[in-house]
Amino acid sequence: MDLTVGSWRELDEAIADSSWCRHPNRVRSTVVWRGLARSSYSNMSSLARLSADYPRLERHLIRNFRKYAHREAPGPTMWDWLSLAQHHGLPTRLLDWTFSPLVALHFATASWPDDEAVLLAVDCEGAHELLPGPARSMYEREGSLVFTTEMLAGLADDLEAFDGLTEAEPFVMFFEPPSLDERIVNQAAVLSAISDARCHMEDWMDDHPDLWRAWRIPAEVKLAVRERLDQAHINERVLMPGLDGLAAWLRRYYSPRRAPAEEFGGATMDAG
Repeated sequence: MDLTVGSWRELDEAIADSSWCRHPNRVRSTVVWRGLARSSYSNMSSLARLSADYPRLERHLIRNFRKYAHREAPGPTMWDWLSLAQHHGLPTRLLDWTFSPLVALHFATASWPDDEAVLLAVDCEGAHELLPGPARSMYEREGSLVFTTEMLAGLADDLEAFDGLTEAEPFVMFFEPPSLDERIVNQAAVLSAISDARCHMEDWMDDHPDLWRAWRIPAEVKLAVRERLDQAHINERVLMPGLDGLAAWLRRYYSPRRAPAEEFGGATMDAG
C-alpha cells in the first residue's frame, strides 16, 4: 500500500504508526526502512540490472571479488564477503535498508529535489514469520529481529544452499552486516536477500501487501523534510564519514535549492 503525504507532520505521524505491523505492540520497532530519491526508481537489485542472464553471473562476481579483495578479510563467511561486496558497489542480489526512518529519508531527499521521492517500510518480523522450516527455527531460537552473517552461514554456506532452502515460494531474509566501517554503523545498515536471484523485491511485495507500506513524498514536501533532516544533523557528513561524505554535504548545502538534479548524497539506496 502506498500513500502520498502532504507535510512533514503527516509523514512523521505515518512513521510513528505501527498499527499495520503484525505485532504492533512490540516495545521496539519491527520495521526496516528504505529511501528512494525518485518514485520512478525500482527496488531491483544491482545484480538484476546487469543483463538478461544475470543469475549465471552471480557466482563469478563473488568468486572474483573474494580473489582480488583477499587482503580485506571481512570475516570467515561468504555472507561477510557478500556484505563487503555490496558495501563497495559490486552488483549483488542484496538491497540496502536501515533501522532508521530518518536515515532512509536522507537517501530519499539528498538528491533530485524536483522529483517525488518514496519512503518504503517493511515489517521484517512479519517477513521472517514466513521463513521455511530451518530458517524459521533458527529465527525463533535466537529471538533476534534480524539475522547475522554467522546465523546465515549456519543455514547456508553459499547462495546455492541458500536458494535450496526455498519451499513453496522465494522468501526474503533481513540481516545486519558486520560493522566493517563507520558508514555501516552510522547508517544503522540492514541488508535483504531473496532466495531466488530472479525474484525482485517488488514481486515479493506484490505477494505480501500486508507486510509493507510506502509513502510518496512530493517535491514541495521533500524540501521541507530535507530541511528538518539538516536541522537534526542527518546528513552526508555524519552518514558517510570521511572526506567524500564531507564534500558531498558541502556541495549539496551550498547548492541552490532547485539546482539541476545530481546525486549530491551518493545515496546507496538509490535504485535507479
